[in-house]
Amino acid sequence: MIASLRGKLISKKPDSIIVDVNGVGYLVYVPISILPFIKDINEEIFLHIYTNVRDDAIMLYGFATEEEKRIFSTLINISGIGPKIALNILSTISSSNFHKAIYNEDVTFLCRVPGLGKKTAQRLILELREKLPAIIKEDKEPIFDDTLSALVNLGYKKNIAQEALETAYNKGNRDIESLLKEALKYLTKE
Repeated sequence: MIASLRGKLISKKPDSIIVDVNGVGYLVYVPISILPFIKDINEEIFLHIYTNVRDDAIMLYGFATEEEKRIFSTLINISGIGPKIALNILSTISSSNFHKAIYNEDVTFLCRVPGLGKKTAQRLILELREKLPAIIKEDKEPIFDDTLSALVNLGYKKNIAQEALETAYNKGNRDIESLLKEALKYLTKE
């Protein structure tokens, strides 16, 4: 299995590149989001590679970060999601926004990806919410997660509960009791 490539970029197209490694040209399919990381022709490039072996072909998919590669490999292991849709997802949505969309169960946001319908987006959320770690803003303490869990256990949808919790947190509440109390005030207004 090829895990990474370092070589000279010899061809660049919107969906693929060719990397020359010691005289061997590797065709690598890439998401559009990688284009800012790709240098000019004849310059050295490094890519994290996912090798997809099929009966009729060996295909290489390249990514700027290990995180994108991990998301890609997780996506293509979901029934009905192939490499093309997985690349579309990574081309359309940054990895952090993808994590947030899964965590917040944001079907509408995911449906912005070409070729990704509502049912597939819902299946993605269902299958991935436990597999991909949640992205929480760096400055929030673990207490935020505990309070969010409490609100979800009370029957509030995760995305609505998180919005209420964000409001409470931004007002300066930093302990579970005051966060919960303030968030519930917000939620009962609606």
